[in-house]
Amino acid sequence: MDYKELQEFIKSVVKSGITEVEIKTKDIKIVVKAPPKRKGSQPETIVQQIPVQMPAMQQNPMAVQQVAAPAAPPVAVEVPAETKKEDDSSKYITIKAPMVGTFYRKPAPEKPSFVNVGDAIEEGKVICIIEAMKLFNEIEAEVSGKIVKVLVDDNMPVEYDQDLFLVEPS
Repeated sequence: MDYKELQEFIKSVVKSGITEVEIKTKDIKIVVKAPPKRKGSQPETIVQQIPVQMPAMQQNPMAVQQVAAPAAPPVAVEVPAETKKEDDSSKYITIKAPMVGTFYRKPAPEKPSFVNVGDAIEEGKVICIIEAMKLFNEIEAEVSGKIVKVLVDDNMPVEYDQDLFLVEPS
């Protein structure tokens, strides 16, 4: 089956209103599916082909380029959690980044840091800024206590749920 025949086949399937057709030979498998109809939308056609080299398709490189092979489905990989150290760090609370962005310890380059190691903080006190999409978001402390360690350098990118500060609760 060349590309033109395949294209005509797909058009005829779509016009007929059939929701799914599967053609399978020893060298190729074609599945045409139309999603459920929505109001005001045209039916879509999905063509999947098993990537097999066929002599007839190799002669016409355009046919190979026009019909895409299906992408492999995503595979969920479970990563084992890091084992926690059972030392003094278990008594500390970690303040995490609530969003992705750039971490700033100061409100402006010439201003002092919001908090430093050893500073006492109260719940609701601004402890840093995370810039996301040109918006500067003030991050407030979730707990009261003393800053034990700053885990991120100033002006560095942070990920969602990344550890920012270690706090000894009061």
